[in-house]
Amino acid sequence: MSRLIAALALLCSFILPAQAQGVQRSECLAMAERGPRVVPVSYRLAAKAEDVVITYAGHSTYYIDTPRGVRIATDFSGAYHAEGRLPDIVTMNRAHSTHFTLFPDPKIAHVLHGWGENGKPALVDMRLGDVYVRNVTTDTRRFYGEYSGGDMIRDGNSIFIFETAGLCIGHLGHLHHKLDDSHFAQIGRIDILMVPIDGTYTMSLDGISEITKRLRSSVVLPMHRFATPLDEFMQRIGQQFAIDRRSERSFRISRDSLPTAPTVIILDGV
Repeated sequence: MSRLIAALALLCSFILPAQAQGVQRSECLAMAERGPRVVPVSYRLAAKAEDVVITYAGHSTYYIDTPRGVRIATDFSGAYHAEGRLPDIVTMNRAHSTHFTLFPDPKIAHVLHGWGENGKPALVDMRLGDVYVRNVTTDTRRFYGEYSGGDMIRDGNSIFIFETAGLCIGHLGHLHHKLDDSHFAQIGRIDILMVPIDGTYTMSLDGISEITKRLRSSVVLPMHRFATPLDEFMQRIGQQFAIDRRSERSFRISRDSLPTAPTVIILDGV
């Protein structure tokens, strides 16, 4: 009987789509269902929460260094580099060449595209060391040379979510439209949110502010700013968020050191 049960479990692991399997592995989705600031099961016995290091490299690229030494770079084009070694994981979106490269350094072990092939959406569901990476796809406008409001490409962008050290870190990518309830359900809880605030190439400031307020992450990290005055973004998200301007490009954070009030952290270079 035990062999039969094991065989059925193995069969189900092949039948279920990767995304369905990933839902079971996502502690951020479980945290969202349980309510405010529930400590994931795998971290309840930890004596002290471990630090994640986040570094702003430029444009939409943040580096995330996990406690166990996995390095991630978001919307990686090869143009922006943090100090130190190459990333182990890079994520990309294809709206512009500043968000991807078709020729990444071959030493980068895991290159994750936010777009799919042959009309199918990208499906990211992977674990490396102490980080679990998944994605939620959104649509993108077509671009003909410079910016234009062309028709939409279904599932052309990915919101990437990184789960490590009890933290849920989300990167909205090159987001072009409002999110509906199904998107928010797939995203789950986000403790640290990386959000584009250019107001033109991605979304309007009103639209991106609405998403930011609904996700109500403990930490918001602006990116993809161009000449947008930071004050315009801050005015739209209102008094719900504190502002923390820093002169450094990097900071350390753990699940225990998350601010008690939602806070926009503006790193040097943003």
